[in-house]
Amino acid sequence: MIYETPEAWRTAPAKKVLLFGMSGLGKTYVSNMLRAAGGWFHYSVDYRIGTRYMGEHIADNFKREAMKVPLLRELLLGDSIYVASNITFDNLAPLSTYLGKPGDPARGGLPFAEYQRRQAQHREAEIAALEDTVPFIDRARALYGYDDFVCDSGGSICEVVDPWDPDDPLLTRLAQNLLFVWIEGSEAHTDALVRRFDRAPKPMYYQPAFLDAAWSEYLSLKGIAPEAVDPDDFVRWTYARALAHRQPRYAEMARRGVSVTADEVAALASAEDFTDLIARAIARRG
Repeated sequence: MIYETPEAWRTAPAKKVLLFGMSGLGKTYVSNMLRAAGGWFHYSVDYRIGTRYMGEHIADNFKREAMKVPLLRELLLGDSIYVASNITFDNLAPLSTYLGKPGDPARGGLPFAEYQRRQAQHREAEIAALEDTVPFIDRARALYGYDDFVCDSGGSICEVVDPWDPDDPLLTRLAQNLLFVWIEGSEAHTDALVRRFDRAPKPMYYQPAFLDAAWSEYLSLKGIAPEAVDPDDFVRWTYARALAHRQPRYAEMARRGVSVTADEVAALASAEDFTDLIARAIARRG
């Protein structure tokens, strides 16, 4: 770890952390709080994915839909209007909508092959955005004068690296420059995430082998053709399995850093609270 003791962390001239864990447990809450306090640069991996690496894919998809409407088609072809994504740190809906869900097109589903293609695009984009993290540390300091840096990673970070490979190049580079902080949820948090997802199923990224196995099992279990799948039902069915799949991957990543609980994160009210929490986490590890 780049901070081996609580004292090293507290007295560091530059505090650099990478937050990871399931979406909904507080990564963006902490990042926004630190940014608002001043002095911290907030690097959002999902925002970087949705703007730098998948922005054109997202905009082209919007344009494709707009071209189906005669009035909008005429205006687009005449350069009278333009279509763009208004993605923000707190509103990643354009990226989520583009990823989509597989299944019945009448219910908003995508053909599975197209869904896989978009998943592959996201994988490449997430790796690229994570690789940009270290250069952004230098950029934040050189351009804006920020020494402290928080990387708000996506929930799928554990899917695009090999947590069990001690020489995984991406994890190694990140750990050499940032302190890994796992925001760990309890069983109660998991149940709450599942209930929330059940109320409003959202697209998400899955590791290819996991997705293929889940899709085959779902089709077999339901006894239906791919084009008859209810997209929301499939992602609901898959979500809890994805949580279980990711938990050991997060735990292995945390061996390179520290872990804090979602309840501890929810209790934070200031940047000073965060500094204290990380100091305690380092002490617990030690």
